Amino acid sequence: MRSFFLSLSVLFLAAVTLRAEPLNLLIITVDDMSCDSIGAYGCPVPDTTPNIDKLASESFMFRRAHVVVGNCFPSRNVMWSGLYPHHSGVEGFYQVPDAQHDHLVDVVKRAGYFTAIRGKVSHSTPYSPYAWDLNLDTLPDGTKPHIKDAASYGASTVQGIEAARAAGQPFCLMINVSDPHKPFYGEVKGGNDPHVPSHVFTPEEVAVPGFLFDDPVVREELARYYSSVRRADDAVFQILKTLEDMAEKDSTVVLFLSDHGMPLPFAKTQVYHHSTRTPLMVRWPDVTKPGAEDDAHMVSAVDILPSLVEILGIDPPKNKMDGHSFVPILLGEKQADRDFVIKEYNENAGASRDPMRAVQTQDLLYIFNPWSNGERVFATATNGTDTYRRMKALAEEGDSVLAARHELYQHRVPEELYQISTDPDCLHNLIDDPKYASQLADLRRKLGQWMKDSGDHCLEAFEHRDDPAAMEAYVQRKEAESDARRAAKSKGGKKGAPQAKIFRFPTPESVVPGQAVTLTIPFELPENLSETQLCVSLKEGDKKGRRLDRETLILTGSGKTEVTLDVPADLSTDQVVFAAWAGPDFERSLQYVQKAAAVKK
Repeated sequence: MRSFFLSLSVLFLAAVTLRAEPLNLLIITVDDMSCDSIGAYGCPVPDTTPNIDKLASESFMFRRAHVVVGNCFPSRNVMWSGLYPHHSGVEGFYQVPDAQHDHLVDVVKRAGYFTAIRGKVSHSTPYSPYAWDLNLDTLPDGTKPHIKDAASYGASTVQGIEAARAAGQPFCLMINVSDPHKPFYGEVKGGNDPHVPSHVFTPEEVAVPGFLFDDPVVREELARYYSSVRRADDAVFQILKTLEDMAEKDSTVVLFLSDHGMPLPFAKTQVYHHSTRTPLMVRWPDVTKPGAEDDAHMVSAVDILPSLVEILGIDPPKNKMDGHSFVPILLGEKQADRDFVIKEYNENAGASRDPMRAVQTQDLLYIFNPWSNGERVFATATNGTDTYRRMKALAEEGDSVLAARHELYQHRVPEELYQISTDPDCLHNLIDDPKYASQLADLRRKLGQWMKDSGDHCLEAFEHRDDPAAMEAYVQRKEAESDARRAAKSKGGKKGAPQAKIFRFPTPESVVPGQAVTLTIPFELPENLSETQLCVSLKEGDKKGRRLDRETLILTGSGKTEVTLDVPADLSTDQVVFAAWAGPDFERSLQYVQKAAAVKK
């Protein structure tokens, strides 16, 4: 019977690949969106994603899909290389100019496709600029649309399709929607965000995820998050409407997913269930049944490129891929070896090394954290959120439950085990529960075998997980490698390296005590930088340089930002100093500017 169905699949795929014209490919990703923020995936908040839900009703939905990595740059490189990070070399947020593996772009271009990308350009390939035929971050008239402008994603889709038509080629478009990545809707100085979603959620409308805690501050931030989810949905509407208006819907495969979970504590930059579960859906004309779904197989982002190669009927990469095609599942078949997925985390955007490995089945999740030594604090992208600051404040005020959560958030433990079927929020660590001893042993075996088979450098730490000194030696060596790479890039660090030109810093010639100063700062991030921190401060101009005010924000893409600094009425010095730096922290700042201004008395 199995061979009968296999023969049917082969005949069916052969018929599909004999189409008169090759299929186009449209890839849509959203940035930092948890799977269960989508209505079709059980979002408890009504009406967050009507357009994505419509796409889901027309597509094949995977219910148990996971990305490999909980942060953007390495996660996206897994998707489009079919390789785990330790094989591709893209373990963090840095360029890999000597990458030897094939990428999605290489494979489809060899097959005659026109390739174009909007958003996350530097994060979607091992280095940048890569081989895309067209970068859609700039429109034909030379303007650069704002990354939070939903309508502009439709314009970019038009541009990509028209360029492919002009070239006489089928298209492969990758449209990476910025939302709901920080900054969320409304996180603009003064609150006047011009990019308004079609529905703005209130704190009363949201549901608080189980891995967080119910608090007015948390609800306020979640309201901004869900409003940004809706703005991402608005962008998806523009993209899909364009595809239909240009009569390409019936000849285009659409792939949709998120790069990882929401940018709040215990989601982004982690390997928990909600960190990696992704809303993976495929709309394959004349093949996938509208509204079909699969809840039986575990699939991974490492399987996406092998699957796309089979769907398009083109030659695979020249190198061996780690993933394997899930096309048989799309055709309604059962597929062996789909009972667990592997997760791999190495380094964050600030180049901090905190290696983690995990294996997840439908029922259980086992996590190995060799970096956790009881003292090292985990470097995560969610430290700057209002939710984290509130958790920290309440923990310090004596809330014992949040104190325990905050301790876990900062220091973790070397091993964690969760029963996902009953505890998807990963609140109860079962690592020492004797009732789970046999399951734990099986998961350790699965993870260890994968590490051996894949040549994972973390194997040495895993094999010595009962030896804290051996694990610490491994982590310190990896940290040293990261430091050396960063030092080589900066050629001696901030003092000796040439300054990047990320922002301009117009400041007034004078200030008046008691009158606030608003600075308008134009900025443009280079292609290899998706976001960066900008710190702007005002200090007294004497030797002590007492800080008067300071603002910190996140820059993405290009545009202008406003910062208002308060000038104290009792200012006693004759001058003040405006200063600004961009980068992960001051010691590793990419650009530093300082200007003096007189004080009018």
